[in-house]
Amino acid sequence: MRAVKFRYEEFDLSGIQTYPLASRKSKANAGDVARPYRGGGLAALLESFPHLLAAADFKAVVAAIRKARDEGRGIIWGFGAHVIKTGLGPILIDLMERGFVSALATNGAGVIHDFELAMAGGTSEDVEEALGPGRFGMARETGELLNAAINDGAKEGQGLGQSVASRLRAMNPVHAHLSVLVAADRLEIPVTVHVAIGTDIIHMHPRASGAALGEGSLRDFKYFVSSVARLEHGVYLNCGSAVVLPEVFLKAVAIARNQGTSLDGLTTVNLDFTRLYRPQTNVVSRPVLGIGKGYSLVGHHEIMIPLLAAALVDA
Repeated sequence: MRAVKFRYEEFDLSGIQTYPLASRKSKANAGDVARPYRGGGLAALLESFPHLLAAADFKAVVAAIRKARDEGRGIIWGFGAHVIKTGLGPILIDLMERGFVSALATNGAGVIHDFELAMAGGTSEDVEEALGPGRFGMARETGELLNAAINDGAKEGQGLGQSVASRLRAMNPVHAHLSVLVAADRLEIPVTVHVAIGTDIIHMHPRASGAALGEGSLRDFKYFVSSVARLEHGVYLNCGSAVVLPEVFLKAVAIARNQGTSLDGLTTVNLDFTRLYRPQTNVVSRPVLGIGKGYSLVGHHEIMIPLLAAALVDA
C-alpha cells in the first residue's frame, strides 16, 4: 500500500461564508489606541499608552500596587542581586518610605552587593579579571564582616536578613544612604535572605558557617511564609530572580494554602529583561490560578523599576 498521491489542485473559495465586520469581537479597538503625549507629567504619559498588551499590563500593575497600598494590604518586593548592582537601591528605599513596601526578600548575592555599596561605595567586581589570579570573591571585609554578622545573628535567634541589616546599620557606613538593608532596619520592614549554599562569595571564606547560614536562612523562610500568608488582595513582585526566589515563593504559597489561608485577589508580577520558565510558572501562573492575576513585565531593571516607581508616586 502506498499513500495516495495528491495533485496540483486549487481549492474553490466561492463557497466561503462571511459575516459583518461590526458583529465580530476584536482584541484591538478604537478606545484602546495610544494618544500622543502632550505633556503633563508621568501620569499623563501613562494615560497616553495604548490599553493593549504590555502597556495594559503595566497600567494594571500600577493600579494593583496603588490599591494594595491604599487599602492597607501587603506588598512584597522580591529582588535579585542585579537590581542592587544596577543602582536601584535608592528607588526601593524611596518606595519603602512612601509605604509601597511591606516586606523585602532577596538572595545571598543581593545582601553582598548592598553591603559593599554601603561600605565602600562600589560593588560588582570584574570576574574575568579576578578569577585567573585567584582574587575573585576574596575581598576581606565582605567575607569577614558579613559572615560575622550571620554567625552572631544565628546565635541570637535572628534571621539572616535581620542580622545583617541591624549590624550594617549599627556600623553606620559612609554610604549607608544607598543601603536597602539599612533602610529596612530603620523603617522596621522585614527583609529575608534566601541562600543556596555555595553560590555566594562569602561561602568561600573561613568564617562561613553552614550551620549559621542554614539556620538563618531557614528562619527567614519561615518569616517569608508569614508575610506571603498576609497577601490576600495584596501584591508580590519578583524582580530579577530567575530561580531561587520563584522557588521559595511557590513553597511559601503552598504552605499558606495548606493551612487554609486565603490568598484571594493576589496579584503577582515578574519583572525581568527576559521571560524564563520558573518565574513565569512559579510567580505569574500557578500561585494565582483561579484566585488572582499574574503579570509579566519584560524590560531592563534599570529602566523598568524607576518607571514603575515613578508611576506609583505620580498619582
